[in-house]
Amino acid sequence: MIQTSEPESPRPTRQLAALGALWPYMRRHRALAAGWLFFLALSSGATLALPVAVRHMIDRGFASHDAALVNGTFLLLFLLALVLAIATAARYFCISLLGERAIAALREILYAHLIRLDVAFYEKTRVGELISRLGTDTEVVQTLIGSSISIALRSVVMVIGAAALMVWTSPRLAGLTALVIPAVILPIALYGRKLTKLSRTNQDRIADTSAIANETLNAVHAVKAYAREGIESTRYADAVRRALRAAQKRIAARAILTGGVIVLIFGAITLVLWAGARDVLAGSMDAGLLSQFVLYAVMAAGSVGALGGVWGDVLRAAGSMGRISELLDERASIADPAQPTTPPQPSRGAIAFEHVEFRYPSRPDTPALHDFTLHIHPGETVALVGPSGAGKSTVFNLLLRFHDPQRGRITLDGVDLRALELDELRGALALVPQETVIFGASAADNIRFGRADATDHAVQAAARDAEAFGFLSEQPEGFDTQLGERGVRLSGGQRQRIAIARAILKDAPVLLLDEATSSLDAQSEAAIQAALERAGRGRTTLVIAHRFATVQRADRIVVMDQGRIVADGNHDALLREGGLYAELARLQFAA
Repeated sequence: MIQTSEPESPRPTRQLAALGALWPYMRRHRALAAGWLFFLALSSGATLALPVAVRHMIDRGFASHDAALVNGTFLLLFLLALVLAIATAARYFCISLLGERAIAALREILYAHLIRLDVAFYEKTRVGELISRLGTDTEVVQTLIGSSISIALRSVVMVIGAAALMVWTSPRLAGLTALVIPAVILPIALYGRKLTKLSRTNQDRIADTSAIANETLNAVHAVKAYAREGIESTRYADAVRRALRAAQKRIAARAILTGGVIVLIFGAITLVLWAGARDVLAGSMDAGLLSQFVLYAVMAAGSVGALGGVWGDVLRAAGSMGRISELLDERASIADPAQPTTPPQPSRGAIAFEHVEFRYPSRPDTPALHDFTLHIHPGETVALVGPSGAGKSTVFNLLLRFHDPQRGRITLDGVDLRALELDELRGALALVPQETVIFGASAADNIRFGRADATDHAVQAAARDAEAFGFLSEQPEGFDTQLGERGVRLSGGQRQRIAIARAILKDAPVLLLDEATSSLDAQSEAAIQAALERAGRGRTTLVIAHRFATVQRADRIVVMDQGRIVADGNHDALLREGGLYAELARLQFAA
């Protein structure tokens, strides 16, 4: 699970191991990787050749006052610079494109994985944090692949190459340099652990801000209705300030690390070069040779400094990839069976709950359904009524297999739901939820959400049945009208009619109506009821409703209370029987 509190910082070696998960996304593009490595070697080779040309110019050109030799040396320097420029540009192109393609694949796989996780996962996880993982964390990893890795590997190549050429140039000075390296590397390694923790904390605080923004902006109507703009702005600002404080600590730590690296490395190089200068004064070393050694030492020092600067990016990306890997490691508790059972075709829509016991993971001490047994015949319309918390919505959740019962079983056409493929099961069910979901797409696409391959004619026919054709055809662009995010351009009743059209278009053998007419006026409700009756012919229909005008049309009414069935019958029989149903009817009609 994603951690919302500050986690314990993992060891750097373990955190860096998380970057190994990037390899599958990069190896798909071997040609780009090979091109990057080739041009990296070419640019590094050109750079390492420069000090030799400088030495040649000092020892032979300047000393002999040979203008032709000096001119030839500068021409060689220009050619090396030209090779360096072309190789660097090609290297940048290869690694940047590799980063874009690898992260695109990572985002696709991560989203596909998240969308397939079960409802229980989303009950424990804030969507804003997931959006942060898809956005911010993947961008950090992209920076690593597209820039930091290239800089790091180039720096490693330059350090190794410069070090080898330093030994070739002057073994004595190179040996002195090797003696001071441990004094430089050890403080950097120790301080890097602190930077690791600060980088992870910074990313977590950024995820917190994304979560708050996602929650409040998606509930902007409620925020405005309760005049909470100021309060929510303050809450978001507090989260931003916490993220800023974490970022300041990370930036300060990285600045100290970078400054320390420069001081330590160039201090060590200065000490070694002081010894070389004394050799030149003593006549035991040529000035050109010392110049060559100086240039290689500066290259090595600069590359180590670059590694110190990139190290923070590497740790930050490792933390981001670690969080992404945590998501990819999540496994849905509700999944397809290893050997699914093929249901009878066509489905008849026979449903049975047999001694079902279910408790939500968030409320393990309170049963949502207790010894629940219900048999629904094919083509039957059954209404579930009862007070809030009676377990009506839980029946739908279990039937859709958002959760599995702890005891008992649920069957469709005699087959246990757990033996069916999820797509097979949910393809047999059409849901009209109480809270209608409208996507930021056209009206036709929103209705076609019920069946992706539906023709325009079928979409319009479903809209007619749901009494949505009239107001949609009056829109400036008709069914191509964009409905806005969450359907902000529609009224509550219009959104609900879109949802009903979506369910009608799906043409499933089982229809689930969760307060499907709660947002409609009396005239529209009558029309929708007629449409739903037409849609329900030959289909099994389960209805959750508090409005008894809807309930009375059911073949059977099941009265629920505290997760149990307390009564079962038609409207008139239940009124004569008295009890909870009669009390609910009296309260509604009295209102």
